[in-house]
Amino acid sequence: MNLRASAVIIGGGVMGTSIAYHLASAGVRDIVLVERDELAAGSTSKAAGGVRAQFSDELNIQLGARSLEAFARFGQEIGYDIGLRRVGYLFLLSTPEEVASFEAGVRLQNHLGVPSRMLTPKEAARLSPLIATDGLLAAAYSPDDGHCTPESVVHGYAAVARAHGARVLRRTEVTGIERDGAHVTAVHTTLGRIATDTVICAAGPWSRAVGAMAGVDLPVQPLRRQIAVTEPVPGLPPTLPMTIDFTTSLYFHAEGPGLLLGMSDPDERPGFATDSHDRWIPRLYAAMERRAPALLDLRRTGGWAGLYENTPDHNALIGEATSVSRFLYATGFSGHGFLQGPAVGEVIRDLYLGRAPFLDVRPLSADRFAADAPRPESNLV
Repeated sequence: MNLRASAVIIGGGVMGTSIAYHLASAGVRDIVLVERDELAAGSTSKAAGGVRAQFSDELNIQLGARSLEAFARFGQEIGYDIGLRRVGYLFLLSTPEEVASFEAGVRLQNHLGVPSRMLTPKEAARLSPLIATDGLLAAAYSPDDGHCTPESVVHGYAAVARAHGARVLRRTEVTGIERDGAHVTAVHTTLGRIATDTVICAAGPWSRAVGAMAGVDLPVQPLRRQIAVTEPVPGLPPTLPMTIDFTTSLYFHAEGPGLLLGMSDPDERPGFATDSHDRWIPRLYAAMERRAPALLDLRRTGGWAGLYENTPDHNALIGEATSVSRFLYATGFSGHGFLQGPAVGEVIRDLYLGRAPFLDVRPLSADRFAADAPRPESNLV
């Protein structure tokens, strides 16, 4: 193989396929997307599928809200059913500090058009009857949030990108990025060389290695996160929101007739391992006992492990390298990449085309760490 491409996108998850779709539908020709496995085989297929605009950072609120609009149009615009269920996100708050932080977040979200609101513990229990309210001070809720099927989003974007002329190379690994001085000239893969002057890194947890090939530092660290699926739950409300105990990070939402649930594990260490283990279960059960004891009686029927792509401030890296022409990146989303995929695809399209995106993402540049200007996101799961 000896190809020429106007841009090579590295990574076939939601971010890479969204970028391919947005570029191809804007008339950019000769796009090549390179994925070393199958589409959505990395972090996207392991995501919990939550979609929301309830963040503490103004940029994340706007990226989330813009993406929610795109998910709502997906069936009509892209032609794929993504199983979108706008049942809301419900954050359960147990300390005065959490309440104050989310009250400030709700004010900012409302200012930006997100219909989130604070709830009493009793109101939270009506929405999510599996919870216990002992020690609960308040909750934050937005009815526009919800969850959908990540793989369907990826395959929908990829299909339309292909229809507009984009080429998708699966089971093809990137082995190097060729430069002439400060200019990208080609991408080397296991199928051969692709001549190009533009690389777009959407490689998720593997982005640091991709950046290094071009001489660009992308401070992304992989971290294993696990998810469990339960047996059917009799009488499960059809409108059960994505429910998150913010203190422990325990979360759950309906998955078929049962529940999908998970939480963070502070004992987990960075690395690329994605095998499942039970070391997190005692902490999971302790969180259930405290906030959702009804879950303790449910039998686990399955589960999986995937990778978060964490940055030092747990916020995304979006932009174009200043040291290399042209190397663009969209990575490091620290657990909320899937839900921002549609909006970020728009942003990268506009950066590629040299026009102003709907949102100024310069504060999310990877250069912020060298400039000692981190931009922390606090509404993390």
